[in-house]
Amino acid sequence: MGSSRGHTLMEVGPDGVALITIVNPPVNSLSFDVLRSLKESYDQALQREDVKAIVVTGAKGKFSGGFDISAFGSIHEAKERPQPGWISVEIITDTIEAARKPSVAAIDGLALGGGLELAMACNARLSTPTAQLGLPELQLGIIPGFGGTQRLPRLVGLTKALEMMLTSKPVKGKEAFSLGLVDGLVSPDELVNSARQWALDILGRRRPWVASLYKTDKLEPLGEAREILKFARDQTRKRAPNLQHPLVCIDVIEAGIVSGPRAGLWKEAESFEGLVNSDTCKSLIHVFFSQRGSSKVPGVTDRGLVPRRVKKVAILGGGLMGSGIATALILSNYPVILKEVNEKFLDAGINRIKANLQSRVKKGRLTTENFERVISLLKGSLNYEDFGDVDMVIEAVVENVSLKQQIFSDLEKYCPPHCILASNTSTIDLNLIGEKTKSQDRIVGAHFFSPAHVMPLLEIVRTKHTSPQVIVDLLDIAKKIKKTPVVVGNCTGFAVNRMFFPYTQAGLLLVEHGADVYQIDKVITKFGMPMGPFRLADLVGFGVAVATGMQFMENFPERTYKSMLIPLLQEDKRAGETTRKGFYLYDDKRKARPDPELKNFIEKSRSISGVSVDPKLAKLQEKDIIEMIFFPVVNEACRVLDEGIAVKAADLDISSVMGMGFPPYRGGIIFWADSLGSKYIYSRLEKWSESYGEFFKPCSYLAARAAKGIPLGASVEQAKSRL
Repeated sequence: MGSSRGHTLMEVGPDGVALITIVNPPVNSLSFDVLRSLKESYDQALQREDVKAIVVTGAKGKFSGGFDISAFGSIHEAKERPQPGWISVEIITDTIEAARKPSVAAIDGLALGGGLELAMACNARLSTPTAQLGLPELQLGIIPGFGGTQRLPRLVGLTKALEMMLTSKPVKGKEAFSLGLVDGLVSPDELVNSARQWALDILGRRRPWVASLYKTDKLEPLGEAREILKFARDQTRKRAPNLQHPLVCIDVIEAGIVSGPRAGLWKEAESFEGLVNSDTCKSLIHVFFSQRGSSKVPGVTDRGLVPRRVKKVAILGGGLMGSGIATALILSNYPVILKEVNEKFLDAGINRIKANLQSRVKKGRLTTENFERVISLLKGSLNYEDFGDVDMVIEAVVENVSLKQQIFSDLEKYCPPHCILASNTSTIDLNLIGEKTKSQDRIVGAHFFSPAHVMPLLEIVRTKHTSPQVIVDLLDIAKKIKKTPVVVGNCTGFAVNRMFFPYTQAGLLLVEHGADVYQIDKVITKFGMPMGPFRLADLVGFGVAVATGMQFMENFPERTYKSMLIPLLQEDKRAGETTRKGFYLYDDKRKARPDPELKNFIEKSRSISGVSVDPKLAKLQEKDIIEMIFFPVVNEACRVLDEGIAVKAADLDISSVMGMGFPPYRGGIIFWADSLGSKYIYSRLEKWSESYGEFFKPCSYLAARAAKGIPLGASVEQAKSRL
């Protein structure tokens, strides 16, 4: 059930208007308790003779953030519970919309999902200019379930309604007014009073008394509507070939247009019911809660520490990573000093940052005035003299241990004693980096993913010495720069790069034993990854691939697959996408195409490694390719959990989704693995290790859980309780 705290309050003013306020902090979500209370308040208002009209609003400047997602746990498990169809028809349609007294929604802050659906059932809507209105349900693998699929097209037209639902993007109050979704814009101070007057004006027929469900003036003629729906289906199949629920949403919208809105409501309820129990919904809700839970770190965030204010940040290195990190910081109003070794590199770094910002201006996500304000927060420097008042430094130079050691030794001399000393290294052990400093408690990893101003994940790496205060400070910065933080332990590759190092290596093993490079990439992309292992290697560049590969070979020699393929390609002056040739050939627009010469390098690599072609691997099924590429990743993720590098499995799930592009609708790497079962994964890896060696050997954590049938994602406590 939803939170028992949730309820509504009703006050009747001397003007005869009942003000019903939704109270369920922090976002006034619509738990089952709130919905019951809302119905009771409405029934009471309709019965009372001193009530002429009704205004619905939310407490503390937030209308409603939508249906209470925490109730989805009970939806997945409970047999007896309110049905979405009952809520949609009995409460939203037959109680609120069909009431014989007019209702006006007074919207401030958020009106999302069920919150907007409730507002659309009122006879009019007033909003503040900055309020956010939207139906983001598709992000959770479901469709709007309280009549949104039927009312939104009737209020804003079919094309805009499809766009809002299929992209899950909200609109601000100002745009909502221009679309006809809200009837008036009012300042927050005047909102409720204006809504009261509006409700009385409807009662007095000075304003129209409208039931959104039966509006038709914004709907296109049937033939045109069908063309729009067909186009939406085609685009959806291209953009999300593995997902069914966006197509279900389009079908439900169409049912309402063809068979009438009441039929549409029942179709919506039936479809919602089916989707809420789907694997996609369960996966996406798991990702939602994993993201929410990633900033809670046992032993750190439960100590009552308050984040210190970071007023100024310095960044060392203006390359691709440094410039991306600087962009993310200045966009969130942090003054930044960018240090480089000479004028040429410094100019190049500043120009990269300007280009990142210009790209946002071009896309309409940053105004020209704001561009000037944001860029004014950036200052270039060639020495450490400017570091006297910085609160945090992020080192983002090349992956060279001695260079990083020298930098950290210098930083200790020039930065104030409270300054956080962070490294953006992706593979090098932080203890090694800070070996020559006395400030071990201030050293932390701040591992961004490329491009740093776009990718949503921030891996915060703590050593045994890193102070909890520094972790709390970094969690706060992550929130301010709109990144999802995951706190992990210190080891080679940390959590994300370490669990994914077998991704490319598995690809190389399969290819040397007879599989096709381009088929592997095609299958992995079809599975839902942004790109397959070989296209990814081209994008990252072979220099980086070899450098990181060496780190893993050095630290995990028994389970790395040593292939000569990439070094052979490098000998031929191939370095990936930057040189326009790697595993693929690239044109001027960086479009990749297969290279017929690649087979010669593969044959040469085979002969050096002494590997013979396995006929079975030349005819691999899609399922086998997916498993042989991803099960080694699952195996390494199990080691990361076993060693305590990650605090909980959900952190690895969110890391795989946000750091590596693992499809969110599969729930993350461990969640997906558990959908297949630890026994099955263990048996497959064991079989392959007999044929292809140690690379596939299942680790002890996986073996132990498989033997007892315990999910890989269950915590140690849960695992013990299941025994």
